[in-house]
Amino acid sequence: MTPTTQTLTAALPHVLAAPKGLTTVRQLCFRPARNERTFPGSLTLTRAAGVPGDRWLTEPWLRLPDGRPDPDIQISILPARVLDLVWQPGDTAPHPGDTIVADLDLSLANLPPGTLLKAGTATLRVSGLFNDGCVKWKARYGADAKDWITAPGHPDLRLRGILCAVVQDGSLGLGDTLQKIAI
Repeated sequence: MTPTTQTLTAALPHVLAAPKGLTTVRQLCFRPARNERTFPGSLTLTRAAGVPGDRWLTEPWLRLPDGRPDPDIQISILPARVLDLVWQPGDTAPHPGDTIVADLDLSLANLPPGTLLKAGTATLRVSGLFNDGCVKWKARYGADAKDWITAPGHPDLRLRGILCAVVQDGSLGLGDTLQKIAI
């Protein structure tokens, strides 16, 4: 069942009350191919490949002018409180597929582009690209969920999450910390 505008609007204060600087990783997702997901206990994060074996390297939705995958979309982070609104284990809709799910305030005010995040032993840089909730988000979770992401005043809240580049290789496991370290 897809969430309604009323449900999403009522939940907004709870979503916005997420921790600002430090949390633990609740879920990891590996996407070896389109619409395929596994949920490992840990991931390796690299500057060269993002998550080695993930489809970012072979099927990115954004490329640089020279044809290489844009590193600013290597890693996606979804707020756990938003995931809890749109998807539940056992749903027939596929999991959103974001690399990291964590209970963290991902708003523009809290994590402006260029902010560094320590993710386990890796370091990520927050991208300036807006994650607007693609057509698949609307198809899976409903028009209300898509409209909620882009409603007036909501884009800066980054309810659909953020995109990041890996700037220091490392590993990330369930329960590891995700921490804002610098702007």
